[in-house]
Amino acid sequence: MSSQSPAESATNKNRVIIFDTTLRDGEQSPGATMTFEEKLEVADLLDALGVDVIEAGFPIASDGDFEAVSAIAKRVKRASVAGLARAAFKDIDRCAEAVRHALRPRIHTFVSTSPLHMKYKLQKSPEEVLAMVTAQVTRARNHVADVEWSAEDGTRTEMDFLCRCVEAAIKAGATTINIPDTVGYTVPDEYERIFREVIERVPNSDKAIFSVHCHNDLGLAVANTLAGLNGGARQIECTINGIGERAGNAALEEVAMALRTRADALPYVNNIDTTMLTRASKLVSAVTSFPVQYNKAIVGRNAFAHESGIHQDGMLKNAQTYEIMTPESVGVSKTSLVMGKHSGRAAFKSKLKEMGYELGENAMEDAFKRFKDLADRKKIVYDEDLEALVDDEIGHAGERIQVEALTVIAGTMGPQTATLTLDIDGAHVTKQATGNGPIDAIFNAIHALVPHTATLELYQVHAVTAGTDAQAEVSVRLSEDGKSVTAKGADPDTMVASARAYIAALNKLMVKRLKTKPEAMGEAG
Repeated sequence: MSSQSPAESATNKNRVIIFDTTLRDGEQSPGATMTFEEKLEVADLLDALGVDVIEAGFPIASDGDFEAVSAIAKRVKRASVAGLARAAFKDIDRCAEAVRHALRPRIHTFVSTSPLHMKYKLQKSPEEVLAMVTAQVTRARNHVADVEWSAEDGTRTEMDFLCRCVEAAIKAGATTINIPDTVGYTVPDEYERIFREVIERVPNSDKAIFSVHCHNDLGLAVANTLAGLNGGARQIECTINGIGERAGNAALEEVAMALRTRADALPYVNNIDTTMLTRASKLVSAVTSFPVQYNKAIVGRNAFAHESGIHQDGMLKNAQTYEIMTPESVGVSKTSLVMGKHSGRAAFKSKLKEMGYELGENAMEDAFKRFKDLADRKKIVYDEDLEALVDDEIGHAGERIQVEALTVIAGTMGPQTATLTLDIDGAHVTKQATGNGPIDAIFNAIHALVPHTATLELYQVHAVTAGTDAQAEVSVRLSEDGKSVTAKGADPDTMVASARAYIAALNKLMVKRLKTKPEAMGEAG
């Protein structure tokens, strides 16, 4: 990739800049908090994936966010690194400090422009907001050459005022203009028309790249994103797996494959290495504990599965009868079950790499030990088993509290009893508790060992594969003081998986407690 900024390198009129906001808008999903190390891992993968701009976080939000953005800015080798800032000088200055070490630093600043937001959220007049646009962009431009300005709630903004704001932002030095569908309200024809009209009416529109940022409240995020390109936008803001506020954002993997598969109708080019999409999806799912729905386009478990006899017959004759893209094009291997108890470390490591996982030496050793234990308990180890095992290992690595041992006594003659040993900061502590069922007993034991006020909002179990020897994957969501986190645990024993999931959620809550977000935090999209 060249050393130019994305805007400078977009000499091809159909070149599309991919702006990934998984680490900012994605992490704002309730329960999707990532640790510092997880953010660095995701950023490294996004850079390798070919993302042009990585929005690394909201530096003013907390010291943790600032440190993560700063660290990502220092390590990313190819992409521009952006930080988000509200229309306040302290936000912009803090953002500039966080991204200053990036190869190509960007400040992304925003202000609400719709009548509804100006009246009730900002409590400012249109003229006051217009003055804020000029002031915030000017301030940002004094720090960096690459400034993006967003009209929050742009799709519900009056056209005349939107054009005035865009013109002012470009005049003040903005190099990218984002018109986001902040609340997922627009439809494709309307969104395309908004871009066409703004670009035609604003006299200095040729001096900036226009950007789309679509939310999925009506399930139209990807469709609206593609419509925005047809309207003249040349930057796409998206997230891995479509995570984000409320119903999420446009999914990077869906946009990338739509552009690749339908190049005849969508003649736009980008730098994404699509063979890494599945790997990226699995990593983000693992670190956020947000499962990918089975029928999710591109990266869902069933995306390349065929059960209907008619479909299977067609596939055997010619795969193109029912597949418009190949599994390999998104990084999916056709192999399903090749690992067993006789497999060695080299084969295990090679298999994980094939599946998109690259673990450090210690993590690899721990994962291999768990694989051997699993292989002794199961006749066949499927790819899905390995995914659950490694995702669980990644998700629990470095946690302050870990499950060390668990014994459960259950049956018709209650009460049920759980004896649990936890490793808390290196010290082993044990507690026995009873409950209305084995799971209740386990969670009561955890509460006795780690006192907390969190409320259990979700407890969900599903089998990773078929059969009575299948691994259980448990999802737990806890909430405390308005903060919500979700975590997963996997193990052939459902009781152990439940304990691991609950403890993982408690560990995430500890991270949440360290974060102090400012009041009235808005979102740029």
